[in-house]
Amino acid sequence: MVPIMFAETGIKHKVIKVAAEEKVRKHLENLGIYKEAELDVISSGNGVIILKIKDGRVAINQDLATKIFVE
Repeated sequence: MVPIMFAETGIKHKVIKVAAEEKVRKHLENLGIYKEAELDVISSGNGVIILKIKDGRVAINQDLATKIFVE
């Protein structure tokens, strides 16, 4: 289990844990980032991580990326 900012690009990852307060967790759920969700890390750099979730793409900042753990 690693924070998503350290996850490998180009492969599917499964969200194991979202370690954030309730308000932030609800926001992430609305974006499709929740426990058991599958996502791909497209790129990371300059403090921004771009994720592919289902058919869409989401950009999150480094602060949020440290709260999302994947395997």
